[in-house]
Amino acid sequence: MKHINIKLDSQTILITGVAGFIGSYLVKRLLRDYPSIKIIGVDNLNNYYDVSLKEARLNELRESSSDNQFVFYKESIADKVFINKLFADYNFDVVVNLAAQAGVRYSITNPDAYIESNIIGFYNILEACRHSYDGGKQGIQHLIYASSSSVYGNNEKIPYSTDDKVDNPISLYAATKKSDELLAHAYSKLYNIPSTGLRFFTVYGPAGRPDMAYFSFTEKLVKGETIEIFNYGNCKRDFTYIDDIIEGVLRVIKSAPEKHLGADGLPMAPYAVYNIGNNTPENLLDFVTILQEELIRANILPENYDFDAHKKLVPMQPGDVPVTCADISALENDFGFKPSTSIREGLKLFAKWYAANHMI
Repeated sequence: MKHINIKLDSQTILITGVAGFIGSYLVKRLLRDYPSIKIIGVDNLNNYYDVSLKEARLNELRESSSDNQFVFYKESIADKVFINKLFADYNFDVVVNLAAQAGVRYSITNPDAYIESNIIGFYNILEACRHSYDGGKQGIQHLIYASSSSVYGNNEKIPYSTDDKVDNPISLYAATKKSDELLAHAYSKLYNIPSTGLRFFTVYGPAGRPDMAYFSFTEKLVKGETIEIFNYGNCKRDFTYIDDIIEGVLRVIKSAPEKHLGADGLPMAPYAVYNIGNNTPENLLDFVTILQEELIRANILPENYDFDAHKKLVPMQPGDVPVTCADISALENDFGFKPSTSIREGLKLFAKWYAANHMI
């Protein structure tokens, strides 16, 4: 087990992508568990998906916090002047960079967004972390950033391990996430910045991203439209429930990689990467069957809904992979944690949320 070396009480934390799915859940958990914490949140509120959902998440955060607990800035991390001023105004103890342009397919049609946010934006965060130590200041105690299971590409070895070679991305999105890991390692080595990358595996749950399969399938089924199931239903995904993701992130935040000097007298990179996944890949056809059953149970779809008439099996899409599965042995060994929410339970909770928030 790793040693807890960061106490979050009375700390000042920067969380980027704070109006996003994972970001908003993380803030809620931190506000609940650490009343004396101060969170500075940044998000550009772009229109990749419905901005009203992002605004609803933000409103919930504002309602559950005092003025001193949570401060929000509608800005882009690609704006270096803003990021530098933010770091000058606040002495951050921890930085959690979740801001990123997500989505494999979107990266094919809108590559500029990925370079701007995932490369330039992350570089700005790294530079600001580097200079947080200027003048002998304590500086950043831990930088945590979002990576992705997409970095594994068409890796034929299952489950995916962080020890696997990941030099052959099959989408621009994956390439930017692998680039982030490389940049973080370089900065950790050069400037002794403790950093941890988290490779998330297909995160889902209430108030999630509408572009994700479970959400978009639900929207289409409710409208009586046809859903497309890729690779003729032969895909498997390691679906990971949002509460499991947040528990993993929180444990990682509190245990920064230790700083050590190498034989050459120079810092060894205080750097780590972990998978956070359910370690239980689900066949996509089984997944949509469970989704349908839970949508019926929540009275979102009628009991006699003709599911077969509203599904279409289609070929694999560019950038997609047939299987994802996380080897989480390092997460278990270092933090004593293993995601455990079943797909049935997770989709049941999503269906209840959807029924309460989208059924008019």
